[in-house]
Amino acid sequence: MKITAVEAIPYAIPYAKPLKFASGEVRVAEHVLVRVHTDDGVVGIADAPPRPFTYGETQAGVVAVIDSLFAPAVVGLGLMEREQIHARLNRTVANPVAKAALDMAVWDALGRTLGYQVNELLGGWSDRMRVSHMLGFDSPAAMVAEAERMRDTHGITTFKVKVGRHPHTLDTAVVRALREGLGEEVELYVDGNRGWSASESARAMREMSDLGLTFAEELCPADDVLGRRWLVQQLDVPFIADESVPTPADVTREVLGGSATAVSIKTSRTGFTQSRRVHHLAEGLGLEVVMGNQIDSQLGSVCTVSFGAAFELTSRRAGELSNFLDMSDDLLTEPLEIRDGELTIRPGAGLGVEIDPDKLAHYRQD
Repeated sequence: MKITAVEAIPYAIPYAKPLKFASGEVRVAEHVLVRVHTDDGVVGIADAPPRPFTYGETQAGVVAVIDSLFAPAVVGLGLMEREQIHARLNRTVANPVAKAALDMAVWDALGRTLGYQVNELLGGWSDRMRVSHMLGFDSPAAMVAEAERMRDTHGITTFKVKVGRHPHTLDTAVVRALREGLGEEVELYVDGNRGWSASESARAMREMSDLGLTFAEELCPADDVLGRRWLVQQLDVPFIADESVPTPADVTREVLGGSATAVSIKTSRTGFTQSRRVHHLAEGLGLEVVMGNQIDSQLGSVCTVSFGAAFELTSRRAGELSNFLDMSDDLLTEPLEIRDGELTIRPGAGLGVEIDPDKLAHYRQD
């Protein structure tokens, strides 16, 4: 079970419907497919979705750091030496998405080798999760129509609404329209991607106080330390830290500093190894957890549901698992299906999915 090679393959697939939010927008999935090869002939796979407006990584940067630093550091190690792999990757600062994809490809290769699902290796709590769909910036009517389509077609009844525009009333009007159009049985929460100030966030939340929101996420920047603490202290819903907590240490800092009361785990940012650390920390601190979406491909969504369904804590809430529906195509041989508002992990060892070689040949950029 020794690692013999690591590949980083850039590819690009356009989105049929771009996702727009306060910190940027995504029109093309310019991702990197990571493949870990072993001396047993097993190949583990994972997806790296660079987000320069969040973590500073680019597609070219992910390829370069894997090829020049990470691959040489891990070749020769065994798949069971995950702590050694983690330590060697962490000799290089930052680059969370590149590290996460390599880590998850190792777990996939391990599962394939041992004949177990990654979900089983992680915890095996469940084989499915309820789905939350992210709604990007648009007019109230268009966002209500998209939510209705997701509900009627896929059975999704939980929605994360992107907010953070100026004036804030653009977004409060959308959330009110969603509540009025979809009714009380639908779960709504908001994500500002740091787009508002603390005072704008407080005003917007007061104006939406009658709408029964479940969470508020990253409404204002975490580096506005005093403003964010002031905001969180007055909210009557959990405040999710997402892009402000790329490491377990950041989770501790934000929570103990009073700047967050819940956390989003993104396997595309912390892989499986680091995500376990975040999960256990959140469990110990009594935090609510949601499984987040980094505008993932189907492979990325498989990783998210494999982790989220593995633990009781992460299975309590709907996971953000559906934005691959906005892509014009994908690399998997068998497309994922969301049924009755749930996404189920695939049977089979590892992650249970395979890459279509013809599609990869068509979309790869190298």
